[in-house]
Amino acid sequence: MKKSALTIVSLLLVMTMFLAACGGNKPTDGGKASNTPSSTPTETQEPSKEPDPVNLRVFSTFGGTDAAREAFQKALDEFTSANPHVKIENDTMSANDDGFRTKVNTDMTNGNEPDLLFYFIGTDASEIIKSEKVVPLDEVLDADPEWKNGFAPAALEFAKHEDGKTYAIPLTGFFEGLLVNKKIFADNGVELPTDWEKMKAAVSGLKAKGIIPLSGPFDQSHYLLEHFILAAAGSESQNKGLKDAVDPNWAKGLDAMKELYDLGAFPEDAATIDLGMAANYYSEGLAAMVLEGSWAIGGLSDETKANTTVLPFPAVPGGAGTGKDVVGGFGTGFYVSKATYDNAAKKDATIALLKHLTSPATIKNIATANGGTPAAAGVEPEGVTQAVLDGFKMVSEATSVNSPIDSKVTPETFSELRANVQPVVTGKKTGTEAIDAAKKVEDSAK
Repeated sequence: MKKSALTIVSLLLVMTMFLAACGGNKPTDGGKASNTPSSTPTETQEPSKEPDPVNLRVFSTFGGTDAAREAFQKALDEFTSANPHVKIENDTMSANDDGFRTKVNTDMTNGNEPDLLFYFIGTDASEIIKSEKVVPLDEVLDADPEWKNGFAPAALEFAKHEDGKTYAIPLTGFFEGLLVNKKIFADNGVELPTDWEKMKAAVSGLKAKGIIPLSGPFDQSHYLLEHFILAAAGSESQNKGLKDAVDPNWAKGLDAMKELYDLGAFPEDAATIDLGMAANYYSEGLAAMVLEGSWAIGGLSDETKANTTVLPFPAVPGGAGTGKDVVGGFGTGFYVSKATYDNAAKKDATIALLKHLTSPATIKNIATANGGTPAAAGVEPEGVTQAVLDGFKMVSEATSVNSPIDSKVTPETFSELRANVQPVVTGKKTGTEAIDAAKKVEDSAK
């Protein structure tokens, strides 16, 4: 392409020089110079027009305490510096905030769509895809092979919607696992929880020393649900969600949560804290374990970060889990709203911004900041901690890598599951009753 453009420019220069030599005061009447102006009027070159100003709004989770907040802002600044006619509103909200999904759905249905939306891949996005609030980007990818081929094939495959189309362009992937403070375990003579019996022994031993064994909230119980159900039900059942017949192993996962609760596993205020506070207990060394994602490692205190390893959650006895089933993948990506795609004044700038934010250089910077798995082929994050490397190793040895449960069931079903965690662990409901209630919600959404 560059060679062709150079050839065209060279031809234009030759033609311009030829016309300059032959035009203007062209000799006439036997070689005498004519003072008569040429019959062809001289064309004046219009100055190149500056691009019209464009205002774009990007809505994402890269704000607040997010480990990649500065790296993401830097990428936006790079784009506006190279494209001064574009102004970007960097609108952010924490993904752990329960209002995040509500804001996205409200904005998308009320005509307040962001031009570029960083959001979950999977069931969470089904409604905005079904209502055609965002556009498939397969043609955009195919039109730019260099950009498309820069992605790891597995990342693009993971990002496909159930209809086989690509609506979200991935940035970084993630892993979730059991973050364990090795020093607390060693100082208290407790073995690492590599199987269920060792997990129970660790809970009992740490509780006796006045240490929170496993930090986690009962309301925002995202990671508790994901890991306990996967550890009991296994990959195949977890990936089916609750669309078909109920697998009794799902209830077994909730009952296992109660088993650890009865041993004193969770913080005394687990009923009132949120995900942020649960992570803070671990970061400050008050808790020995926490179920979290790769993004949380960068926000840990330096001491805790240095002492952290990442393990798969142990299999629940009698279930279908292997003890090496993990949660991970590429669960988020950039969507382009249909309103923006259909807007000639915004479309090109938005697509250009999308390509910049998902370029190998930007992906590397974001992955280095948040410890995520790069969606770009051949890109390796720099300076990641040993905990992140342990997480990568965990994934490489996994018997299965599974997207989170909230991408397999409707938001209403997941809310029902969350609402039943506290009743189950406190003995007010059985695991079976909780799963049956969630199944009814799932069926009503069909």
